[in-house]
This record gives sequence, C-alpha cells and structure tokens, in this order.
Amino acid sequence: MKTLIKTLFAFICIVFISSCDSSEKQKTNTNLKEEITKTSKKQGQAFLRDDEGTPNVLQIAIGSPDHKTLVAAVQAAELENALVNAGPLMVFAPTDTAFGLLPEGTVEDLVKPENKNVLANILKYHVTPGNYSKEFLKKFKKLGQANNQDVLVEVKGDDVYVGGAKIIGSVKAGNGIVHVIDKVMLPPTKK
Repeated sequence: MKTLIKTLFAFICIVFISSCDSSEKQKTNTNLKEEITKTSKKQGQAFLRDDEGTPNVLQIAIGSPDHKTLVAAVQAAELENALVNAGPLMVFAPTDTAFGLLPEGTVEDLVKPENKNVLANILKYHVTPGNYSKEFLKKFKKLGQANNQDVLVEVKGDDVYVGGAKIIGSVKAGNGIVHVIDKVMLPPTKK
C-alpha cells in the first residue's frame, strides 16, 4: 500500500511539474511573439537610443513641443529611418501652427494609410541634402529636394523663404540642421 501511495504521489508530482513547465514555455512563447510583433514594425536606426551624441534631425523634432504634427506625419509615412541617416540633411520643419493653416481635415486625411505615398512625397519635399545655415541659403535660387523636385529660395530683407515658407529659427543637428518654418510647403503637381 505504501508503494502504491508513493507511486501515485510521484506520478502526481511529475504531472504537476510538467504542466507548470509547459504553461511557462507557452507563456514565454506568447511573450516572445508579442515582442517580435511590436519590434518588427519599428526597426532601424530611428529606434536606437543614444543618450550621449548630438541629437539628429528626427530627435530634435520629437523633442520639440511645436512639432507634434510633423512627428506624427513622419511616423504615419514611416520615414523615421530616413531622417536619422548620416546625412547631412536640411529639414524644413513646419510648426504645429503651420499645419493648422492647411484647410480643415487635410492633415487627418493625409495620415490615413491609403494616403501614405502622398504624405511621404510632401514630407520629402521638406528635406534637402546639405547642412546650410540660413545666411548661406541666401546664395541659392533653388534647392533639390528629397522627392526629386526643386523648391525656390527667396530673400526678402534679412528673411529667407523656402518654397514660400519663412525660416523662423534653426537648430543644428548631429546629421544636419533643422530650419523651423511657418508654413507647410506643398510640392507642385507633376505634369
């Protein structure tokens, strides 16, 4: 009888331990799948953390209280990684107020997944290879943008306008410069 009880007790312990181990493995696999799903959507240099280097153009926009709409648009167009490359890049960054000047519903419409390519084209129209100060930009008549279109540069007194948008401030970045502008530049329609 003692042997039967010992055998039964041993059997119950083995079943209990193996079921705990199995549920733990299942929980680990589920957590791993969730983590892979989360990170697979957000990969690349834009999602690496560097607390010691000079902020890049994307980090400057993310850290700015006046560029929340721009950051949301960059994320909707999935252009984060393009803005953290070595550059140098000049980003003409419209403020939230500038986005507010667009016709009502424009931003909400542009960030829809079906408009991702249109939004990406508009955002690329705000990026130029180079790292030029506002003063140096006065020497240009036009700039070639990342969307393969040109944007006009105008000087009015001490002010510099790019694509009709006035540069109201500039911030040096680790991979270029961010020129804060007062208007969203819309690329000309291609013929």
